Amino acid sequence: MATDQFFGKVLNEWASDSQEFLHTTLPRLVGIVIIALVLNKLLSVVTRRMVRVAEMHAAGPARMGAVKTLASVIRATGLAIIGTIAGLQFLAAVGMNLAPLLTSAGIAGVAIGLAAQTIVKDVFNGVLILIEGQFNVGDVVKLAGVTGTVEAMSLRKTTIRDGGDGTLYMIPNSQITTVGNMSADFSLSTVQVSVDFSANPDEVMAMLKKIAMEVRQSEPFRELFKDDPQVLGVDAVKGSQLIFPVVFKTLPSKQYGPMREFQRRVRLALEEHHLLPGDPLRVYGVGAAAQRPQRDSGGRHAPDPTTLQPQETNPFTGE
Repeated sequence: MATDQFFGKVLNEWASDSQEFLHTTLPRLVGIVIIALVLNKLLSVVTRRMVRVAEMHAAGPARMGAVKTLASVIRATGLAIIGTIAGLQFLAAVGMNLAPLLTSAGIAGVAIGLAAQTIVKDVFNGVLILIEGQFNVGDVVKLAGVTGTVEAMSLRKTTIRDGGDGTLYMIPNSQITTVGNMSADFSLSTVQVSVDFSANPDEVMAMLKKIAMEVRQSEPFRELFKDDPQVLGVDAVKGSQLIFPVVFKTLPSKQYGPMREFQRRVRLALEEHHLLPGDPLRVYGVGAAAQRPQRDSGGRHAPDPTTLQPQETNPFTGE
């Protein structure tokens, strides 16, 4: 009789607990699952929308890679947060005391945060770099005192290849405070042409403009220019030199080919026009000997100045 009463009491308590679970706990658990699924769906929509917006704006392959990386990071982080919150709510709903667990997690979080604060800074700065699009893979940049081409990007570090000796630098993102992007939109470069003081500046400017436009219109470089080259005139007079800066505006990192071709043609043009290149060590005499002869005593043309031999006598001592 006592046994029947005991089992009857147990069954009644189980029935009461089951009724309470079905009436209160189960709807709460279902609500937690539904909210988690909805948040997961919203997160997926947001990340896919990010990629579609980048594609609509005709982003390049490097930019698309950065956007996809950022979208995957946001999705993974969001899923972790949603899963953690949903798990805690699930445990609380079934009656588990979360105070010891949260206290332990808080202490562990503080310890991990203090030990890995540099990594946290790297990740946060990496996220900002990706969001703001400060640079992309393939850009020529100057970061943390290092100049080179970006080979890889992650949330923790940026990898740069030095164009001079091929050294590979791995820079933590927390060390990137100032970014110099030399591949953004266009590249500007200046060629300093040095001509001897005896040359006529107007003739030199006309010659340089002609050469620059010929390079601008030549087949290998026609599509590389963003604007016509500019000859700025005489920028400086240094001793026996006249300095003429010529500015090239090209597509990002495409200025080197036109610059080399321009300088090659300038060398040939100087010889063709019998002009001397500027030389900071050239010394002029005084009086009649310093005058530039046009013809010799027999009425013949003076020799080409580009073929003249250097002085072997010291103009100051006569030795």
